[in-house]
Amino acid sequence: MLKKVKVIVVAALCLSVVTALVGCGGQGAQQSTDNKAAQQLSGNVTAVGSTAIQPLAEQAATQFMAKNPNVKVVVQGGGSGTGLTQVSQGAADIGNSDIFAEEKDGIDASQLIDHQICVVGMAAVVNPDLKIDNLSKQQLVDIFTGKTTNWKSVGGPDQKIVLVNRPKASGTRATFKKYALGNAEEAAGIEEDSSGTVRKIIKETPGAIGYLALSYLDGSVKAVSLDGVAPDKENITTGKYPVWAYMHSYTKGQPGGATEAFLNYMMSDDVQKNIVPQLGYIPGTDMKIVRDVNGNVKNK
Repeated sequence: MLKKVKVIVVAALCLSVVTALVGCGGQGAQQSTDNKAAQQLSGNVTAVGSTAIQPLAEQAATQFMAKNPNVKVVVQGGGSGTGLTQVSQGAADIGNSDIFAEEKDGIDASQLIDHQICVVGMAAVVNPDLKIDNLSKQQLVDIFTGKTTNWKSVGGPDQKIVLVNRPKASGTRATFKKYALGNAEEAAGIEEDSSGTVRKIIKETPGAIGYLALSYLDGSVKAVSLDGVAPDKENITTGKYPVWAYMHSYTKGQPGGATEAFLNYMMSDDVQKNIVPQLGYIPGTDMKIVRDVNGNVKNK
């Protein structure tokens, strides 16, 4: 009887060892398969457009290329209008935009597929030396339309207001104009294509005011509250703060190959749970509201 027990124990131990070895072999095989898939994926991806999403797209592209050494992803700015135009014409694989394609004149949105990557808030920002922390919507409209030209009119110092705008192709400009200015027409001012350049000018110019995606706020300029509501994640996700936009990555028809793989990576946990919040964007899953192309908002 004792011998039978020993035989059973030995058999069980052998079975455990075999199972463990098979399991390790399975994991190794899976890793090998993943590595082979990464090596086999190849091609070039060009993403053009919104500078508001550019920091996110660039960092995601760097990590994606590290995982897929045979793929080259090039991310360029130029503004949402440029991105939509180039993807529509087939000059770019991905057109990054802060606005819906339907909002851009001359774009056949029916040919484009919308991949909503995340959400970003936008705010009026001022030179850090200005003692201005809050503006009403009417004050903001009066400043950007040129009606108010001195900061003393809104409780600031006796100092000339210097407007810093984005060009008409900018989705950030379109979003700010629509949701912060009520579509009021802006006065002429300094005009710069790049969000990074706008930030630099506002930082270095006394009395300057402009607007930026929150992903560009690094402490060098100061974001201003709107009607007492701060431009932060909680107020954006609940709809209290209205100046925000979806970050769209448009493709002409359904993407395939390296383009599809890159967009899938943009929606992966690697990006959505790590890079997106780290860079000041908001995952779409955190939003408690949705907004359509006409600006209509409803709870999820």
